[in-house]
Amino acid sequence: MTTFEPTPFGLPSDKGGKDLGIFLPIANGGWILSRNKPVLDGSYAYNRRCAVLAEAAGFDFIMSMSKFRGYGGETRHWNSSLDPIVLMAALAEVTSRVKVWTTIHTLLQNPGVAAKMLATLQQVSGGRAGLNLVTGSYRGEFAQMGAWPEGVDHDQRYDLAQEWISAIKALWTQDSVTMHGDYFTLDDCESWPKPDPQPFLVCAGSSEKGMRLTSQEMDAIFLSGGDAVQLGADSRRAKDIAAEYGRTIRTYSMLTVVFGTTDEEAGATAQHFRDGLDEGALWGMMRAYGFLDEEIGKENAFVEKSRSGFMSAHVLGTPRTVAERITELIEVSETDGLMLIFPDYHRDIPIFGEQVLPVLRERFPGRVEMPLRA
Repeated sequence: MTTFEPTPFGLPSDKGGKDLGIFLPIANGGWILSRNKPVLDGSYAYNRRCAVLAEAAGFDFIMSMSKFRGYGGETRHWNSSLDPIVLMAALAEVTSRVKVWTTIHTLLQNPGVAAKMLATLQQVSGGRAGLNLVTGSYRGEFAQMGAWPEGVDHDQRYDLAQEWISAIKALWTQDSVTMHGDYFTLDDCESWPKPDPQPFLVCAGSSEKGMRLTSQEMDAIFLSGGDAVQLGADSRRAKDIAAEYGRTIRTYSMLTVVFGTTDEEAGATAQHFRDGLDEGALWGMMRAYGFLDEEIGKENAFVEKSRSGFMSAHVLGTPRTVAERITELIEVSETDGLMLIFPDYHRDIPIFGEQVLPVLRERFPGRVEMPLRA
C-alpha cells in the first residue's frame, strides 16, 4: 500500500481557491441506503433550513439533483423528490451569498426552454445560478415517461449533450439561433432575457467521452475517483484535456461526513448504517442504472459504493479528524473542491461550519466572494 505524508495540518497552502458546497437532500432518505439512518423527508421545509444553515456557515454553494423515480425498498428511498429548478429559485430568495446550482437532464428539457429557466434563475439569485448538466444513464427513470431514446448509446448521449449545451450557449449570447442538429432543431429561435453573467456550468464524467465534453464546455467536473490517488489522476486528466482546448476546468468530488464525539463513535454510527442496508432500495438503484444491460455490463462505481449503504465516498470521525482527512484528500488529489453530504444536515452543517470549515479556509482560502445581493 502506498502511503502519503499530508502537509503539516493547519498551515497555509499555496493551493487556494477551493469551493466547498452541500448536496441538498431533495429526495426522501438523503444519501444513505439504510433503515437505520436519520429520517430525511426531502421536503421544502427541510431543504430551506439546509440552505439557511449553509449560508450562515460560510459554504460556497448548494446544489440539488434531479430525480423522477425512486428506488423503493423498505425505506421507499427517493420515491418523493422536489423539482430542482423551482426549489433553487425559492432558496435563492432566502439566501443572499451562497451560490445556487440546479440540475437539468439533457434528455428531458429542450434547450430553448432550459435557456429561459436558467436566465430567470440568474435574475432571481442576483447572479449566483449554476447548472449541473446530466446526460442520462437511468433507463427506467426516463422510460416511464417515454423519454429514453432507444438505440442511443452512452457516447451518443454525450453527442446529444454536446448539441444541447452548444444550443443553450448560443441562445444566451445571440439574438437569434438557427441550428439543425441530429437531436435538436432551432429555427430563428430567440431567448430573452440573456443571463448576466452566464450560469456556472458543471457536469460529472468519468469516461473519456464524458471528460472531453465536460472539459471542453463546462466550468467544473465532478469526479468519482475511488481514493485520493485515483481522484488526483482523474483530476489531472480532466485538466490536461481542457488545456487541449485552450481552457481551464475546476475539479470536484463528493464526500459524506459522519461525525462522532470520538472517532470510534463515528465508526460505530457508520457501521449501524451499514447494518441497516436497504437491500430492496439497492436493487432498485441497480435496476435504475440498467445494471444488467449489455451496454453497461458491470456495476458502475456509484452502485458499488452504495453496497456499503453510502452513496459516495465517506469520512468518519471527530471534527478535528474530519478536517485532517479532508485536508489530506485535497492535498493528495489536488482537486478544487468538495460537495458534502451529511446524515443529519440540520445537526451536522453547524458542526462542520464551526469546527471544520474554519480550518479548511485557513489552509484552502475560498475564491473571491460574490457580493451581497441588494
